[in-house]
Amino acid sequence: MRIVLLGMSHRSAPLELRERLAVDDPAPPLQKLARCEEIDEAVLFSTCNRVELVAVTRSLEAARLRLRAFFARELAGELEADELEEHLYEHVDGDAMRHVLRVASSLDSMVVGEPQILGQTKEAYQRAAECGSSGPLLGRLFQNAFATAKRVRSETRIAERPISVARVAVELARQIFEDFSDKQALLIGAGEMIELALEALRGHGLEAIRVVNRTPERAAELASRFGATAHGLDELPALLRSADVVLTSIGGDRPVLTAERVGEALRARRGRPMFVIDIGVPRNVEPEVNGLDSVYLYDIDDLASVAQENQELRRREAARAEAIVEEERQRFDGWLTALRAVPTIKHLRERAEQIRLREFEQSLRRIDLDERQREGVEALTRAIVNKLLHAPTSRLRQEAEREEGMAYLEAARVLFALDDEASDRPGEEPDSGDQSPDGDGEGPERG
Repeated sequence: MRIVLLGMSHRSAPLELRERLAVDDPAPPLQKLARCEEIDEAVLFSTCNRVELVAVTRSLEAARLRLRAFFARELAGELEADELEEHLYEHVDGDAMRHVLRVASSLDSMVVGEPQILGQTKEAYQRAAECGSSGPLLGRLFQNAFATAKRVRSETRIAERPISVARVAVELARQIFEDFSDKQALLIGAGEMIELALEALRGHGLEAIRVVNRTPERAAELASRFGATAHGLDELPALLRSADVVLTSIGGDRPVLTAERVGEALRARRGRPMFVIDIGVPRNVEPEVNGLDSVYLYDIDDLASVAQENQELRRREAARAEAIVEEERQRFDGWLTALRAVPTIKHLRERAEQIRLREFEQSLRRIDLDERQREGVEALTRAIVNKLLHAPTSRLRQEAEREEGMAYLEAARVLFALDDEASDRPGEEPDSGDQSPDGDGEGPERG
């Protein structure tokens, strides 16, 4: 059995193409793919950043062609094959295993260490299992991937510190206030940075959030998605008085938060601290605000330096995470090799039983035994074969779990001629038993 993965991601394909191939419900295409004789198992992984198919096959070359045809006809529609091919990548066996483990562990994500990818991986596998396209081998691979992701999160600090400016800002606010449950946030603007900050604030449990923007419709649209309230800029002076966290990223050539305006709000707050985060370019807050008592002001340069430090930390932790992935890949590879050992061991025992039975029946034609004697001799020959095979088959199982296990399996097949068709036919067993006239079993010495 071979594992093959074909796909594209943010590293190989533009967003427009990934959107074109995205699949909302993977069940119908997976069921269609699983009916193909080249494919034994399959999982389809589709997110905004990647579209990947991982499959189990008994015929690698046929499966590679089938998966490419599936991408071109079922997912890409009218897209030319050459245009699609330049954006695809392919991994086989150990490389495919490693890729699945890296994806689940967020090592292949646009933002290394982001937590959402594990949930998306679990959902992709669950959908495949529900529609019957995933079987025992991919089941084991994905369970191993989930365990690997858990190890990466528990044994490294890869996801410990945020690396986007907006999330760094929220993390700093959380360090100052510790508990957000009784705090209020004021977000000035309605762009991407504000949206990311709003999402992070909600994730940390801050409930009271107000969104202020020059365009009230845009503020209302953003606020409605996160359960916040929307306001116009004319309400800003009143809203400042109750705001514990103020995050601003709004266009304009003049600061919206002057020292005078913030000072008035602080007097109304009677000493309660205010955390102000200015990620606008140009700056939305006058530098003089930093001189006011009870104000903690950070601008985008402050946040960018923290984000860069955090990114360096993630890079260092990623190296440790890669070592965990490789360790788990080798463990799964050992399991897969041990699985491949089963047919070899079965074949070896079948070959030994063929030889035993042939020699036993030939001997019976020369020796007159009653039923009881016949049963005794047959039991004896079986016991001898089992004793002879016990050590090599046990060693095969043990070695199969090691990285070099396949070499042992290949050697066993050669030494015992398991792939030699002639030795499977009656009367073709080489030197099968030249017996001495007295029946003592001593034949000519064999080299």
